[in-house]
Amino acid sequence: MTAQEPERTVKTTCPYCGVGCGVLATVKQDGSVSIAGDPDHPANFGRLCSKGSALGETLSLDDRLFQPEVGGRETSWETALDLVAEKFTDAIREHGPDSVAFYVSGQILTEDYYVANKLMKGFIGSANIDTNSRLCMASSVAGHRRAFGSDTVPGTYEDLESSDLLVLVGSNLAWCHPVLFQRVEAARAANPNMRVVVIDPRETATCALADLHLALKPDTDVALFNGLLAFLAESDTLDHGYIAAHTNGFRQALEAAGPCEINRIAEETGLSPAVLATFYTMVARTEKTVTVYSQGVNQSVVGTDKVNAIINTHLATGRIGRPGMGPFSATGQPNAMGGREVGGLANMLAAHMALENPDHRALVQSFWKSPEIADKAGLKAVDLFRAVGEGKIKALWIMATNPVDSLPDADAVAAALKTCPFVVVSDVTRAADTVAYADVLLPSAAWGEKDGTVTNSERRISRQRGFLDLPGEARPDWWQLSQVGQRMGFAEAFAYSGPDAIFREHAALSGFENKGRRDFDIGRLKDLSQEAFDALDPIQWPQAQGEAPAAETRFFAKGGFFTHDGKAAFIAVRQGAVRKTERRYPFVLNTGRIRDQWHTMTRTGKTGRLLSHIAEPYVELHPEDARRAGIAAADLVDVTSPHGSALVRAQISERAQPGSVFVPIHWTDQVSSRARIDTVVAPETDPVSGQPGSKFTPVALKKRVFAWHGFAVLQEKPDQLECDYWAIAPTRGGWRVEMAGADDRDHVAFAARYLTSDVDLLRFEDPGKGLLRIAGWKDATFKGAFFFGPDPVAVSRPWACGLLTEQIATETRFKVLAGGPPVGSPDKGAIVCSCFQVGVNEIQAAIGGGAATVQAVGTCLKAGTNCGSCRSEIQSLLDASSKDIADDAKIAQAG
Repeated sequence: MTAQEPERTVKTTCPYCGVGCGVLATVKQDGSVSIAGDPDHPANFGRLCSKGSALGETLSLDDRLFQPEVGGRETSWETALDLVAEKFTDAIREHGPDSVAFYVSGQILTEDYYVANKLMKGFIGSANIDTNSRLCMASSVAGHRRAFGSDTVPGTYEDLESSDLLVLVGSNLAWCHPVLFQRVEAARAANPNMRVVVIDPRETATCALADLHLALKPDTDVALFNGLLAFLAESDTLDHGYIAAHTNGFRQALEAAGPCEINRIAEETGLSPAVLATFYTMVARTEKTVTVYSQGVNQSVVGTDKVNAIINTHLATGRIGRPGMGPFSATGQPNAMGGREVGGLANMLAAHMALENPDHRALVQSFWKSPEIADKAGLKAVDLFRAVGEGKIKALWIMATNPVDSLPDADAVAAALKTCPFVVVSDVTRAADTVAYADVLLPSAAWGEKDGTVTNSERRISRQRGFLDLPGEARPDWWQLSQVGQRMGFAEAFAYSGPDAIFREHAALSGFENKGRRDFDIGRLKDLSQEAFDALDPIQWPQAQGEAPAAETRFFAKGGFFTHDGKAAFIAVRQGAVRKTERRYPFVLNTGRIRDQWHTMTRTGKTGRLLSHIAEPYVELHPEDARRAGIAAADLVDVTSPHGSALVRAQISERAQPGSVFVPIHWTDQVSSRARIDTVVAPETDPVSGQPGSKFTPVALKKRVFAWHGFAVLQEKPDQLECDYWAIAPTRGGWRVEMAGADDRDHVAFAARYLTSDVDLLRFEDPGKGLLRIAGWKDATFKGAFFFGPDPVAVSRPWACGLLTEQIATETRFKVLAGGPPVGSPDKGAIVCSCFQVGVNEIQAAIGGGAATVQAVGTCLKAGTNCGSCRSEIQSLLDASSKDIADDAKIAQAG
């Protein structure tokens, strides 16, 4: 932007979770971008979470790919695309169409997804295209299709707000879908009768809003919901009219569920009979019940059965498709739903059509005028990379995802890619572990540059609009795919002028010979001009041609399912034997997200603000497990399975379930020495959906003993940290580094190396305690400091990071070596509020000073008043304080 150009604001969509929040991106005259929530967008009404609020801080170009590369050398697009087309064509000619594959992502736009699916299934003739959405919502797709005959989410976000009972199953809504959680918080405040139940083995941040928490044993959800189905039948809470008119298979499902034997169900689930009875009674008595389920349900080897067990209870009560009631799948990625719409999964066709249905195949082939159509399901994600390792896949194209870190048994994935004859990677960043395995590297458009559509969890299509120029030679994914399609001999089918042309074709296919027979229909939008596409407001499907625009759309309140007879199918599911741990691997590993990070941190890891809350990989375990394993808080711990091992910091918490541990998924080899937790996760999958069971891997824990530990703050980013353990994160003004080593080294020389040359060193040493602290200046500029000790270093991290932006007078330099703020000066403690950098000590002080509510804490400190993502943690601190006060009162009374 030149100095003469005015500021401009563009309406676009957040690139993180499936909530699909509207964003206002304002490009300033200096080129910076400010971010605000779009008050007119019906997903968020102006709200944003911590990640969305920080989007403007993640737009740096320091790690971007600017030019195509072949064999690690920059080349032209012509050369790179010709090579991709040649290699794929050769593999197909020599080994058949199933010798090639695409692995795509919920991060690409619907238009990108559409072209990829069309090229692979309709012109190459294989269904070997799968997506990282297989890892987060494939079991929901399978469950929907078994029950409804289609992959249909029946309800809307408004249903969560208008419910009287909200049941959250395997969903840490507060951290993983924060804006939706904020909407629920507001609804709860407005409706005192609303109740919230959380079903999760862990006590997550979401539990701060819960009236009841069911900490069931992992993978016992089917037993829980089968018991609920039996209870509803035995308490005569069924909607017999709905069952008779609109469903099949109820008797078989009820027989599979068995009688509601509370003691038996309690034993299977690990819940008390009283808790079970309370939950079942709440559901039976509350017509307006919504059940939201997410990764804790889907990421399981019995995930599809869990989904159907939940849906069965809603079909049995007729609580579906009406305001304030229904099952609701909360998707993990911004365009997981868009990918489902265009058949981005290996077992689906475009426009929600079924690959196994010959009529659907003929319809799609006719519409595309394609030479052939895939006639069998392709390889699903885990099987796809297994086939790569077995040499069955000769050419693979990976787009906008990082399978070396995100797939289970991730080291085996890396090994497979290393042996694959030809690997293409389309990405925006060089700082992704998968990039190292690319024969051809293609620079893609990033968020802020992309133009197209995405669909959120409530079936709402929104525009993602570019507001930044494409840097260097970066190009959109749809363009790359179209160019390769043309070079493979399909010029006419892939001669798209832009994303609007692709969208029109996508919309036309959805309405092609539909007439209400299929759920996905946006045929009304098939003739949008480029101008109308550019101006398209968020819109929820279906939007059928010839029908008036629908402001609100729900499915199935009066039946109308997409099965052969229009009736839903109850699915008879049984609680099978729960997988067991074993003597060598006695703990259950559960993996997932944390509040301020996204996937493998290629975007969120760019801003220190988002890493101020949690900056280091960790394992959360229960105090009793820690005691038995000889692990103390902040110890470094090996988490090991038969597949691999990760080294992470111990976080001991009563929130963990005994026998289970939790490790976040986000850390990679780019930012830590050995914390790729998916190297540990077993590659076992659901037999129906093919989704990996990322919530249950038997593991062992072992404390690692190191000769020394260290912490550093540095103005310049260190490279090639030579120590056994390290984790690096940006912070304001520089970088923070955690370290540990087993060797006996010269720490002064080690520190001097990373403080750069020609620095003046100041040091403090206490040989008796084994402490060494070193700080460096170049002229008057503080370059950084190292703190070493024999144990995990007790240094105030917020204080130390703050040194990088302070002016430190020469006469006060020695205070840097103190390891904390001067006596009498406040120490924030661990950061709770990322937006305003408010620490736990400050919040506890405010509570001690009389702030008795989250709102009161916000008034004192501003914490929780911006994105609101930290409010549940503030509430937890308030609850802990109230408990301490109550305990003190009991002690005083007893005395």
